[in-house]
Amino acid sequence: MSAGVRTCALIPARGGSKGIPRKNLIPLLGRPMLAYSIEHALEARSVERVIVSTEDPEIAEVATRFGAEVPFVRPPQLSEDHVLDLPVFQHALAWLDENEAYRPELIVHLRPTAPIRIPGQIDEAVKKLLADERADSIRSVSQPSQHPYRMFHVGPDGYLEPLLGHMNPEPFTLRRQDLPPVFWYNCVIDVTRRRTVIAKRSMTGDRILPFAIDSRYVVDIDSPEDVAVAEARLRFLGAREGGASGL
Repeated sequence: MSAGVRTCALIPARGGSKGIPRKNLIPLLGRPMLAYSIEHALEARSVERVIVSTEDPEIAEVATRFGAEVPFVRPPQLSEDHVLDLPVFQHALAWLDENEAYRPELIVHLRPTAPIRIPGQIDEAVKKLLADERADSIRSVSQPSQHPYRMFHVGPDGYLEPLLGHMNPEPFTLRRQDLPPVFWYNCVIDVTRRRTVIAKRSMTGDRILPFAIDSRYVVDIDSPEDVAVAEARLRFLGAREGGASGL
């Protein structure tokens, strides 16, 4: 743990998926996709417990086989397509409090669909959040390949209108070097304070710290094509790091 702060990794992994059936268990280089996020959490020095929230018996078996805890079964009504992260995390924290009197101060949110993380990133994100007591959470972000200042939407009259015209009357005319830095949320690592989830009823709160990640290593698996990209990048990173685990 970091300076005695109780930190728990929570990995939500439901059984249903429309884009790729049984997505959380599809093989990536011979291992279930879920296994990568579990191993990342287990290798983080700041994390004391790694818990998977699922309603699916097969996912629960795979999670425990790779070293995670599955202390509860997620209710079916919290495992449907439309359910957001917040009620899943509220349920997990309430169950741990009521059944184990366990109240982690920080919760690391790792999505199985983002199976690529560089060793040390989780600990770095936790450290950065702990250094700012006013911050409610930290979220990983990356720089986009296309700048929103050069994006448009079609207005009611059928003509293009700059998406960020309220920021600049002609934002699309700015030189590349004059464009302000922007980031997109990549879903790789989130760390949220317990008080943010419980008291503010939010996964982020009002003050969100950025944790920058190189976009070359960001993959969010939602299609068979994404699986191929993830495997290629995992091979590249494994070769670059000498086959290091935790990638």
